[in-house]
Amino acid sequence: MKIDVRYASHPDDMRGYDTQTLRDRFLVSGLFRADETILTYSHVDRFLVGGAMPVAGPVTLDSPKEIGTATFLERRELGVFNVGGPGRVTVDGTVFALEPRDALYVAQGSVDVRFESDNPADPAKFYLASTPAHARFETMKISASQAKQRPLGSQETSNERVIYQMIHPDVCRTAQLVMGMTMLKPGNMWNSMPCHTHERRCEVYFYFDVPDDARVFHFMGQPAETRHIVMANEEAVISPSWSIHCGVGTHNYTFIWAMGGDNQTFDDMDAVPISTMR
Repeated sequence: MKIDVRYASHPDDMRGYDTQTLRDRFLVSGLFRADETILTYSHVDRFLVGGAMPVAGPVTLDSPKEIGTATFLERRELGVFNVGGPGRVTVDGTVFALEPRDALYVAQGSVDVRFESDNPADPAKFYLASTPAHARFETMKISASQAKQRPLGSQETSNERVIYQMIHPDVCRTAQLVMGMTMLKPGNMWNSMPCHTHERRCEVYFYFDVPDDARVFHFMGQPAETRHIVMANEEAVISPSWSIHCGVGTHNYTFIWAMGGDNQTFDDMDAVPISTMR
């Protein structure tokens, strides 16, 4: 298991970041390597994000010393999204089959978590997001068809999309973790514009379904001091509570959002008028 540690940053610090420093602080890349679990530990709301890609055999979720517990989920909960080929996740002996775009919520206190692919030639890619948890709820598989769907945007503003709320209070009980998937319709490139912040929660975006010759420009920073990170397929970005989070691609794409913080209210956000952005 490989783990990278990122420390929290003050918004004033971002004013002096060059492109590489911004990427070093907030971009998470290289999430999928054959038969490895790759993790990034962020001091922003103690988020852990990562990926597991089993090919030759099962990959386990071990506890790195950085989180200070005997097992990974001793004091955490976990969201898993499959963005590769068909696979399965075994949690304490119970097997959950995950087709592409299926999600799995894994409860706090689970001990033995294993990832496997159905076909090594088309391996599963399990995107992982974890937050601290104070209570145990039920481990649960959620398919896109079971999600609460929210169509938003329009073709006229290039942001017609469907939000799939999957690990969400209306679908699945959790301690604090909230996750879902947003799919942009063909010909649409913007997400979350007009943008917003939510001081009470941070967010991590994971972009996928991005063609090799396309990129997503992810915007962050305070509304009057914006920056951007150019992102390729299957990369994630950590967005602190003080930062806007929106993006535009050179092609339509899909992204998984994960939130942790003081509440689980999806619409608890502070809108940012476009006229105030700089």
